[in-house]
Amino acid sequence: MIVPFLVPAAGAKHTLNFVEARLTQDTAILAKGSNAVCVFVNDQVDEAVLQVFKDLGIEIVALRSAGFNNVDLAAAKRLGIAVARVPAYSPEAVSEHAVALILALDRNIHRAYARVREGNFALDGLLGFNLHGRTVGIVGTGRVGVGVARIMLGFGCKVIAYDVVPNTACAALGVAYTTLDTLLAQADIVSLHCPLTDATKHLIDAAAIARMKHGAMLINTSRGAMIDTSAVIQGLKSGAIGHLGLDVYEEEEDLFFEDMSSEVIQDDAFERLLMFSNVLVTGHQGFFTHEALSAIAATTMENLSSFETTGQAMNQLAA
Repeated sequence: MIVPFLVPAAGAKHTLNFVEARLTQDTAILAKGSNAVCVFVNDQVDEAVLQVFKDLGIEIVALRSAGFNNVDLAAAKRLGIAVARVPAYSPEAVSEHAVALILALDRNIHRAYARVREGNFALDGLLGFNLHGRTVGIVGTGRVGVGVARIMLGFGCKVIAYDVVPNTACAALGVAYTTLDTLLAQADIVSLHCPLTDATKHLIDAAAIARMKHGAMLINTSRGAMIDTSAVIQGLKSGAIGHLGLDVYEEEEDLFFEDMSSEVIQDDAFERLLMFSNVLVTGHQGFFTHEALSAIAATTMENLSSFETTGQAMNQLAA
């Protein structure tokens, strides 16, 4: 999916070799003969993989993503391997996808689509609610979170937010910052837009769900492990969570970006989620727009060119 964008971005400056296999310790050897490796969100870049890279003479790992929780930065620094990322490509792409999930769940578009294709035009079970006047809580107000805030304000929603570092640009839009507990208690819709860290892993667990407004909608387009899947399933069963929209999943590396249609999916928790009619899951496609892929490819190649000429990538994280 990225090949048509990377090739023109590389031009004559870089020679690209594409490997279909996902990066693991076993497949890392396929980088032999290269000076750099370009990876994506579900590639494994732990110490064992980085050691293989070091032995192969790899100098830099270029991420085609903003997130870097799949990379052992301490090991990279210790081994002298640079790591660079794409900090901002098209935040509007993810923001708009998050809002698409909200709209689809609110008005039961996913259920209506399936019904109409079967000739069923009954409206039973498709009752939605007006977004106008609802309270939307945004957790994490970087570029994507601010984008969601801007769109939801346009719908006439009240938008509140929580972030360890409040964003003045977001506040200037009319967004009110509050504590996480207050946000969970007041928001009709909670949308997650945080990086995955030790502090944010399972931010939405059983205790957080108990503090949420009963029947609230929960949206996650950030990182799957922000949500404790087992706790969310219990929340769906009890009605504590009224709607759930996911573009990420904490065990997605075994599923997403692959065609599993002819296989039996072994992840019981994921299969359980799909049984709920008020759950909508997309396969990490929030970033998947022409504009975003073009920006990702351009920044990735700029990182590599900068490292090649100066020894320092433009958006370097380690080494």
